[in-house]
Amino acid sequence: MSVDDYNFLLEKVTPRIQKRDTHLRKAISPRDRLSVTLRFLATGETFNSLSYQYRMGSTTISRIVMETCRALIAVLRKDYLKTPSSVSEWKAIARDFREKWHFPHCMGAIDGKHVVIQPPPKSGSMFHNYRGRFSVILMAVVDANLNFIYATAGTQGRVADAGVFAHSDLKEAMDTGRLDFPPPETLPGTDVLIPYMLVGDDAYPLRPDLMKPYPFRNMVPEQRIFNYRLSRARRVVENAFGVLANRFRVFLTPIALVPEKVEKIIYASLALHNYLRQHRGDAYVPPGYVDFEDENHQLIEGAWRQKGNLESASMGNARNPSVEAKMQRDMLAEYFISAAGSVPWQDDMV
Repeated sequence: MSVDDYNFLLEKVTPRIQKRDTHLRKAISPRDRLSVTLRFLATGETFNSLSYQYRMGSTTISRIVMETCRALIAVLRKDYLKTPSSVSEWKAIARDFREKWHFPHCMGAIDGKHVVIQPPPKSGSMFHNYRGRFSVILMAVVDANLNFIYATAGTQGRVADAGVFAHSDLKEAMDTGRLDFPPPETLPGTDVLIPYMLVGDDAYPLRPDLMKPYPFRNMVPEQRIFNYRLSRARRVVENAFGVLANRFRVFLTPIALVPEKVEKIIYASLALHNYLRQHRGDAYVPPGYVDFEDENHQLIEGAWRQKGNLESASMGNARNPSVEAKMQRDMLAEYFISAAGSVPWQDDMV
């Protein structure tokens, strides 16, 4: 984060976090409040550790961090943590996926991760996940440029990805058409009419507006190619989570706060991630930091993979897809092996 970026954030949040001096003591300045909050998010240090560095009480730091996170969410959400709301915005995302990852009609990649927390008091097994830890789940949709365009956080860790999606406002908006996805259009170079869609892994339900891979058993060549092409598009969400966890290392250790406060930390970090992704570019995500392909389209893993990541929330498989969804996946698989939709190197990758 540059000095200019810091000052921009400080100017935005100051009206919301500034306190008045009293006769007994001078108030902690907005600059110090923002500084200690960003330090906590970036390092994951305990409040006790930060109290020695900033010469504040740990309870005071705890209160400051939560107040500042709420302020950051309030001032950044509208511009840096918003879901597209018009056909033109969705089409811009689809164009990026088509140009960068050769997957047409893609509105974003969806995935879920566990954010590990300390066991909340009297919560029993509600937040106990299948990996044997306590967590809340962050489910998010990411565009082709590693920006989070939708997120929901706070679901108990024992719930699988499919369960989080089934009860999310995202699914409700998709079911009722409130997301304003563009109407179905023909695939480039063909007369095949296909809806616009998200892409996800095997944990998510197969729907006309959400594609997932074929089961990894007895696949024919076109199914293998479809899975490869989908995995290239879906890789952006894995990389976005990796960058988030390594830039905001509070996510790499158990967070010793109640789930409601962890939600605020998550949303503040997502808003800051998108802000820095758009304003700092290569400084925030330098070359080689995320996965990339060499000149032969062989995958080179990004540097973030050597430094830790959030735990995957995928567990179990969503079943009973509709006939329409299966037909659409088959049409995409046929398109990816056609002259109009194939890429020259795909046969060497499966």
